[in-house]
Amino acid sequence: MPNYYGRELRRRDENMTTIHCLGSGLVGSFVIKKLSKKGIKVNVVDIEEKSYPKDRKLVKIHVADAFTYCQKISNKNDLFVNMLPGSLGHKVTKLLVSKGKKVVDLSFSEETPELLHESALKSGAKLLWDVGIAPGFSNMLIAYASRIGNGIINAEVRVGGNPVETDEEWSYMAPFSPNDVIAEYTRPARIIRDRKLCVLPALSERHKVNVKQRGTMEAFLTDGLRSLLHTIPANDMTEYTVRWPGHIQKFIDQRDAGLIDEKELIQKWVFDVKRKEFTWMEVKVECNNGKEMNWTIYDEGMNSDSSMARTTGIVTASCIKQWIMDDSLIPEGVYPPESLPNEVIFNVLQDLRDEGVIIEGPDINF
Repeated sequence: MPNYYGRELRRRDENMTTIHCLGSGLVGSFVIKKLSKKGIKVNVVDIEEKSYPKDRKLVKIHVADAFTYCQKISNKNDLFVNMLPGSLGHKVTKLLVSKGKKVVDLSFSEETPELLHESALKSGAKLLWDVGIAPGFSNMLIAYASRIGNGIINAEVRVGGNPVETDEEWSYMAPFSPNDVIAEYTRPARIIRDRKLCVLPALSERHKVNVKQRGTMEAFLTDGLRSLLHTIPANDMTEYTVRWPGHIQKFIDQRDAGLIDEKELIQKWVFDVKRKEFTWMEVKVECNNGKEMNWTIYDEGMNSDSSMARTTGIVTASCIKQWIMDDSLIPEGVYPPESLPNEVIFNVLQDLRDEGVIIEGPDINF
């Protein structure tokens, strides 16, 4: 694969790839901005008119229902970036696969798209899914460790986006759909224990964790391994969400008392762009050959872009740019981030660092 660092992508003419970005929330707007700055033509599709800096020569706004919009696009070279929430995102992904499209799926729906693999093979669709920070970059690092370490014994991911300062309420605001956060807290967590798939209650296995830049926080099991449950063999593999101490106990107490009001939570967890926040992730892997590979990722946002938008969106945009430059990167079918080669993983890591995200841990070699 060609390395795109040190040079800008050339501006596309009408016969080249057009990117259709479905959804322009916090992450979506960041991805759109990054792609247009690289000279890529972007069609933005959102049910509401959104206002953000844009190059009108490269960015075209479509106020429309994404499902209806996607039914009308026929150009086989176009690439769709699905950044719609949950079940709506999966519905659109199914449509795009049935039409044989190229898709980057960032919807993080509960119903995961690997079930569409046979349909994609029949239609000629190419789909890369879950290319965010976690799942996404976490998968890539675990895959790299597995390749370097002759397989893995244990892998642990801890990740969370939180406000810098605590408060008297939830000490939290949702950087993506609050409904999807609530689903994380209620959906049973699938993990690997003793090489077997196990299902444990969400929010279990709570423990303290030290975040170097912020101090003591709390981690608990959530259902975030997704494709890793089936793609990379391990004795044990877990994913934990990280919050300020007290946050999840408050949720558990209100849940057990029957006091959870989802509409109220959505209002209280609304993202406040004026409030400082950070994203932190730790990926720890014990390899079969005795190597231990540990990475930590930290970001506090920059230039009015939130840390979760940046850490997620940089990974997404990097994968899109690399796919544009090498159309053979994703074959026909449905593929998770851990299927990407080491050079792509290196480029994603380099993009994160170039944007000011702090990454500590082993370099990626290819």
